[in-house]
Amino acid sequence: MIESVIGLLIWVCVIALVLYLVQWVLTSVIGIPLPEKVVQILWVIFGLIVILMLVRLLLGSGHMPGLGRL
Repeated sequence: MIESVIGLLIWVCVIALVLYLVQWVLTSVIGIPLPEKVVQILWVIFGLIVILMLVRLLLGSGHMPGLGRL
């Protein structure tokens, strides 16, 4: 069980890094200005999805569909 939670948290960190890098590339490298509200909404949605995944992992079947058994 603890291995699944640690694996999920590693995936969450990787996805957060990718989301941050995409935001950085769009704003700094390409020069597309993203409104601050859009960035906030994206991070809130990401946070809610992470909370949902953790609750489902802890209370559900013990694995996340699509990620296999972590």
